[in-house]
Amino acid sequence: MNKPGQHTEVHVETVGLFYENTFFLKRRDHNEVVLIDPGDEPDRLIETLAARSWRAVAIVNTHGHIDHVGAVAPLRTRLSIPFYMHSADQFLLDHLERSARNWGVEVPETPAVDHPLDELESVTLVGLEIRVLHTPGHTPGGVSLAVDGRVFAGDCLFLGSIGRTDFPGGDTAQLLASIRNRLLALPDETVVHSGHGPDTTIGHERRHNPFLYNL
Repeated sequence: MNKPGQHTEVHVETVGLFYENTFFLKRRDHNEVVLIDPGDEPDRLIETLAARSWRAVAIVNTHGHIDHVGAVAPLRTRLSIPFYMHSADQFLLDHLERSARNWGVEVPETPAVDHPLDELESVTLVGLEIRVLHTPGHTPGGVSLAVDGRVFAGDCLFLGSIGRTDFPGGDTAQLLASIRNRLLALPDETVVHSGHGPDTTIGHERRHNPFLYNL
């Protein structure tokens, strides 16, 4: 296996009231980027693109919770780029207003999904083949995105923890099966970029995550 990140660079902006990680994924020495899970503060994200002379070509989401999709609609419109997400999470987009009321936050515009990830094993963007791993459990349409020794795990797996399953569509047994069958099947050196908090690795979580001891 190549060294993780040999061909890619990742920049993260932690945004919004939920301290959600929005990722900019790019090939080294190229200025085109994929936005992963732009959750809030679209103006700030656009300023980051401009300051670094980057051009966004697509938005890809790991799931449809409000803290991960809050900036999708304005970015999709202002940057004229397509939005990729698994259609099993469409119900979360359909209920963004209710979710916003529950959390006491401003109601975001509901984005339209241009490309469902349902049947795709991979997508090629900015010259990178990004593997689409369906990892339901936190949400029915949750996916993890594997590329170049990295995996963008959304809210499936965290440093020392796993995703919540007490939201609508959550399923603990399903989440653990997703982690066991899809994420722990990746090499130990794989860098895990989580939706909240710091990066970790598959090997670290395999050895130290208390939620995974019996997997």
